Amino acid sequence: MTVTSAASCAALVRRFYAEIWNRWDDALVDELLDAELVFRGSLGVRVRGRAGFRAYRDKIRAAFPDFHNELVEVVAYGERVAARLEYSGTCRGSVLGLPPTNRRVSYSGAAFFQLRAGRIARVWVLGDVDSLRRQLLQPAG
Repeated sequence: MTVTSAASCAALVRRFYAEIWNRWDDALVDELLDAELVFRGSLGVRVRGRAGFRAYRDKIRAAFPDFHNELVEVVAYGERVAARLEYSGTCRGSVLGLPPTNRRVSYSGAAFFQLRAGRIARVWVLGDVDSLRRQLLQPAG
């Protein structure tokens, strides 16, 4: 599959979030992600390759089993795509060095993609980790 149009690139990024993240469809990792993927996640973790991505995704899933990515806006130019997101989930595992809180949290983020030969080759995501940390540390009440 060769992706060339901006619309096709945007559609690929939408599939990445809808199917790999929101549906946890592991079978699509090999189809949508380049073997040499360079990925920086919303929590600042950097990984390489599909196995590295899977390990990161699995850590997020362990911390937030109901983790959801809402695409607020997607802009594409050639094989580059930018997305504005809202993340949400219930903290059931350790994250950011903090123990599980069982709190429902949400935070904002932005992601920048570079595609190559119809696959996602580079992803740089910036999440509002400060907002996430504040929600996790908020006293019960």
